[in-house]
Amino acid sequence: MTGWQTLLYKEVLRFWKVAFQTVAAPVLTSVLYMLIFGHVLEDHVKVYDQVPYTSFLLPGLIMMGVLQNAFANSSSSLVQSKIMGSLVFLLLTPLSHRSWFVAYVGSSIVRGLAVGLGVFVITGWMVNIGFVYPLWILAFAFMGAAMMGALGVIAGLWAEKFDQMAAFQNFIIMPMTFLSGVFYSIHSLPPFWQKLSHLNPFFYMIDGFRYGFFGQSDVSPWISLAVVGTALALISSLTLHLLRTGYKIRS
Repeated sequence: MTGWQTLLYKEVLRFWKVAFQTVAAPVLTSVLYMLIFGHVLEDHVKVYDQVPYTSFLLPGLIMMGVLQNAFANSSSSLVQSKIMGSLVFLLLTPLSHRSWFVAYVGSSIVRGLAVGLGVFVITGWMVNIGFVYPLWILAFAFMGAAMMGALGVIAGLWAEKFDQMAAFQNFIIMPMTFLSGVFYSIHSLPPFWQKLSHLNPFFYMIDGFRYGFFGQSDVSPWISLAVVGTALALISSLTLHLLRTGYKIRS
């Protein structure tokens, strides 16, 4: 294997060795969300025409699992390497910053999609859901996981300890994810909060992903694709720049 392939394999193996914690646990959390919110709100929340609430909820839970775990994979790996002192061995290799980017973001995509697939396999039988536009589903799942993997690299480079990484995740990633329309359609919100939701890039990832299942969405899927694609390009460019300059990892 080449350098980047070896590092990618190492990063995938790192989370797969503890798959019960890194894959099974997030899947269980999503299943609990489905059971609780689906049971309580099924008869009280109306979303798209002829789409039951549990069917509406499932794509949001899948995408939430993809995004959160893609971020957690790259960020936790870098912070753990810093704390344990093993990052120095990676710095001694002749790997380019592009190889680092491909390996860390690639492994994050693998973990995010693994969690998303697990959520669908476990909870998909509970609801009646179709695949109107499968390519849209794959496109938004891949781009969302890649964007969060790159954002996780930024967080991992910035954080010096797990407390800082947890603050980044709890005060930025979690609120933006929960307020992105996972559990509701933004059309059910007052006008002010609808406009505010449009400033959240996570909303476009989940809305575009949901469009692939139902052929319905709160905004045009092309707008969502443009927003997510632009955000992915900007965050990836910043990540590559930080890796190239050795931000907080090279003296």
